[in-house]
Amino acid sequence: MDFTPTEEQEAARQLAGRVLADLATHERLRAAGTGTDAELWKALCAAGIPGAVEETGLLGLVLILEEQGRVTAQVPLAASCVYGILAVARHGTEEQRARLLPGLRDGTTVVVGAFPAPGTVTARGGRLDGAVDWVPWLRDATHVLVPDGDRALWLVRAEDAARVDPVELTAPWSAARLVLDGAQAERLGERGAYEDVLAAARIAFAGMQAGVCAGSLARAVEHTSVREQFGRPLSTHQAVQLRAADAHMDTEAIRVTVYEAAWRFDEGLDAAGAALTAGWWASEAGKRVVHAGQHLHGGTGADLDHPVHRHFLWGRQLDAYLGCGTELLAELGDFLAEGDGHEPGRGRVEGGPVVNPGRVRAEGDLP
Repeated sequence: MDFTPTEEQEAARQLAGRVLADLATHERLRAAGTGTDAELWKALCAAGIPGAVEETGLLGLVLILEEQGRVTAQVPLAASCVYGILAVARHGTEEQRARLLPGLRDGTTVVVGAFPAPGTVTARGGRLDGAVDWVPWLRDATHVLVPDGDRALWLVRAEDAARVDPVELTAPWSAARLVLDGAQAERLGERGAYEDVLAAARIAFAGMQAGVCAGSLARAVEHTSVREQFGRPLSTHQAVQLRAADAHMDTEAIRVTVYEAAWRFDEGLDAAGAALTAGWWASEAGKRVVHAGQHLHGGTGADLDHPVHRHFLWGRQLDAYLGCGTELLAELGDFLAEGDGHEPGRGRVEGGPVVNPGRVRAEGDLP
């Protein structure tokens, strides 16, 4: 395994980081309320960030989404890149790629995903029936990628849906309820496309969670370094140091499992198990980190208007999105039990995911 970013991936990450740092300020986020920052989205698209994902792959997208997570920028970047650019580029027909990718690159087309929702939607003759209770960033979307009960993928124009009813989540993701009732749709991809897109989505949003956790921890470190108790900074107290150290290790565990999963995906290797591993760490460890970040702020952390509270809300929303830790662990257990070459006690399926990243050697093998 080699997680070293290419020059193109690192350049995209740095460019995205500069744009996000300049525009995703606390004041602008507070002014945006629960909606999307349209000016920031235009700036990211003008800089070519969404279009760069075609060249940098999923690992490049993960690096970009880490930067978004650090500042909790309210733009549909993750959704449109995963459910739009990557899904269309990998599974679309030549005609679909020619028609959809230019708009996805410049941000005039925004695709979001009604994931994971098989079983709630039925397809009949190119029309979909059913409803999905909440779809992140649906209020910003021109199209929505919808899986049906047979795990086939369908692309629906937002204007063709029967209704798009705004709903509010804990995180400000411009979500809405999707009601189809015979909405016209076009098929995207063949058998296996749903599993491929779901794995990419789990990896991408786990990458965003790594950024959310890093941002929360950075704010906690800054706060405890200047806040004093008993005549000395909070950061000098052993209990604070241990709590912050645990949060740092959890954040790194999320990052290394996400990088492995994204690398496997880009290399064309089976990434399903690695995606589940990354998703589990993002859910379980992410939850611990954002709680620690808020706790280390003491009474300040209870202020709903404080920036760290936004990280807490995003972390808890990402904890549940695309499957909470318990669900992912059960699915991962089935994967490990069914995988070829599984050695009991090794914690790894041959060619599969790293289950205990804390014990991984530099060359990527378990001891």
